[in-house]
Order: sequence, then structure tokens, then C-alpha cells
Amino acid sequence: MHLLLRNCHVISPAENINGRFDILIVNGVINRMGVVWQHVREVIQYDLAGKIIVPGFFDMHVHFREPGQEYKEDIHTGSLAAAHGGFTGVMTMPNTNPPVDDRDVIEANAIRAARNIVDVYQSACATAGRKGEKLADIESLINAGALAITDDGSPIADDEIMREVLRRTAPFGKPVVQHCEIMSITDGGIMNEGEVSKQLGVKGIKNASEYEIIARDIKLTKETVGSHYHIQHISTREAVEMVRKAKADKANVTAEACPHHFILNDEALLKYGTNAKMNPPLRTRQDVDAVIEGLRDGTIEVICTDHAPHAAHEKAMPLDKAPFGIVGLETAIGLTYTYLVDKGIITLEEMINKMSVNPRRLLGLNDISISEGSQANLTILDVNKQWKVNASEFHSKSKNTPFDGWELKCKPIGVVNNQQHLINI
Repeated sequence: MHLLLRNCHVISPAENINGRFDILIVNGVINRMGVVWQHVREVIQYDLAGKIIVPGFFDMHVHFREPGQEYKEDIHTGSLAAAHGGFTGVMTMPNTNPPVDDRDVIEANAIRAARNIVDVYQSACATAGRKGEKLADIESLINAGALAITDDGSPIADDEIMREVLRRTAPFGKPVVQHCEIMSITDGGIMNEGEVSKQLGVKGIKNASEYEIIARDIKLTKETVGSHYHIQHISTREAVEMVRKAKADKANVTAEACPHHFILNDEALLKYGTNAKMNPPLRTRQDVDAVIEGLRDGTIEVICTDHAPHAAHEKAMPLDKAPFGIVGLETAIGLTYTYLVDKGIITLEEMINKMSVNPRRLLGLNDISISEGSQANLTILDVNKQWKVNASEFHSKSKNTPFDGWELKCKPIGVVNNQQHLINI
């Protein structure tokens, strides 16, 4: 395939590229950058004047529900949602049925994900069955391709088990990715504890459910040479400050944040009901502001989605019965640009770092290079495009989002990867 992208504004912070080029791609490889003459034959051409090309975006926290809950999502539909949302790579979570706690599940999922425009990588379980009682065969899972080790929605609660998981992952340079929650503190809570939970008459969740386990994990990480601890979907002001201090102490601790945690607070449940129910829960305005500041000053390196599809009938249940989580792949770029870049909190280059460069580096993947001779792995953005979220048009099987109908700026209009392209202009 010959693909010619004309009049591109290319921004690649890691390579210090910020300029206009034509890009000729031949069989998936960038063949030429610069002015490409019109006589190139048998080529598919797109005029991308006014558009921006960046290294392909990567979401290191998604749930594709396969195997076991394909009625919510599967690898095919999740990948479609990712591609249309502007992502060329994702890392899936292991809370499937069966869970990803042996290499056979990894290998079966890899077969399902083959020949995809989106690179679908996997994380794997820290403990057998995600039960927190017995270690999974971590070395075998990493050798089979797992990029990270995590029990995801089931936090690793036991101190000695967590210490051993950190110890076993250290030689491989793989992060231990923790869903930070002390279940005894959560104790059946369904949203943030505060005025809104009182108003709704439901049990709340204290901030301590998140930050107390982070304090323990940071201590264990400091004690375990070579280990890397990564905090999922950080949501509390106390946790952000702990990460900031850990970095100052040179601890190998990293963190991610989701758009819903830097845009919405717990008052959103009054308007959006179960589509604003997630775990960790939406917190107070003070917590939101702390997450924003953590993104601004670099304490939080990664923006991801925690894409969590649920069927309509599940989210239609009462607030205390409905599952936690929202979809995010098809709204994340617009939300991040609108609420962080357009407001001057971070630059576009910093957004690219947090949504492309940093997640790949944390997971030990190669940087994306936009240069002659490199594999083409690109996201195409129309940063000036004003658009309205329409959940009915999502490519995900599930539509559970509080952002339906929101007006956003910056539309992902295409991706190029694995000798394939999907461009909508």
C-alpha cells in the first residue's frame, strides 16, 4: 500500500519535530518526508492541511471484556472504538473470565488481536484468579508477553504478597499496576463520601480507601530494589501529594489519571446517575483540582481512560446495584484537549507525552519515531474541530458515558498503523 499524507503539521516532542511535511508511506514504512511530487503512482492520498499528525496515542488501561463478557465488549469492537478514538495501541486489563492468570489466556487473546490496526497488548494477574491469596506464575506471564502485572479491580492487599510481586517483576523491568483501594474502608460504598452521598442517602467511600494503600505500596517499592510501582486512575488530593513526595525521594513510582477524574466531581451523580458511578469514585472539587495540578506539574505522567463497557440494562439498575465504570476511548482526546490544553493547563506537546510517549516508555515499549525508515504509527488530529459527543454512534458495544451531548474541541480523525489506515475527513 502506498499512502500519501499531504500538508501535514507533524508534532513529535520526543524527536523535537514541529513542522510541515508530506509523508509518503510504502507498505507501512515511512518512505519519504518532505515535499513529495505529484507523480507518485498508485497511491491513496489525503490532503491534511490544517490537521496535526502525532505519534500514535496509547491507552494503558482498557477493559475489552474478552473472554467471558463479550456482550459488553470484545477485542474487535474495543479495537474499533480505540481506532476511531485516535489510539493505535492499548493495554487490556486481566479481570476477564477466565482471568489472565496463565499463559494460555494470553496466547489465545493474542491470536484474537492479530492483524489489527490497533496494537492490543495485555497485562496479567499478580495472583491466581485475582484472589490475592497465591501468586500467579509471574515469570511465565511476562515471558508470554504481559507488559505489566496487576489484579486490577482487586487490589493486592496482603503486604508480603505485594512485596513478592514487586520483587519478582523487578528483574524484568515491568511495572506492578495497582488498583488502590482498601476494601475494608470502602465497605460497600458506592460513591464519594460527602454532601452528595448524604443527599442521595447512599453509603460513601472515604479518600483513605485510596491513599492509605498507596502509602504502604510506596514504602514497599522503596524497599524493593529495581521495582516499579504504578498507580491506576488516581483520584484523591492526598494520593497526588504522596506521589509528588515519592518522586522527590527518587522512588520509582508513577501514576495515571482519567478524564472523568480531572473534569467531573461527585455532584455529577445528581445529573448523570449511574453513568457517573465509577471506582475510584468521582471525588470533590478539591480532589479534582489536585489531579489537575498533578497533571500540570508532571506528578502524573499518563492520561488513560479505564474504558469500562457495561450493557444498558446493567447501568439501568438502581445506583447501589449498577456496576462501576464508563467507556472512554472515543471521548478521551476531545475531553483532554478541551479541559486541559485549551484551558492552558498543559500544552499540546505535554498531552502527546502523556497519551503516547510516556505510557509506552513506562511499559517498556519502543518510542514511536516519525522519520524515514520507521514504521508508520500515527494519530491524526483536527485540533480546531468543534464536535458533539453522540454515544449512539460509538463503535464500542456499550454506550455508558456521562459525556453524551457534550461539546468538545479537537477531533481524532484518523490513525495509521500496521500497514492499515482509518481516516475520516
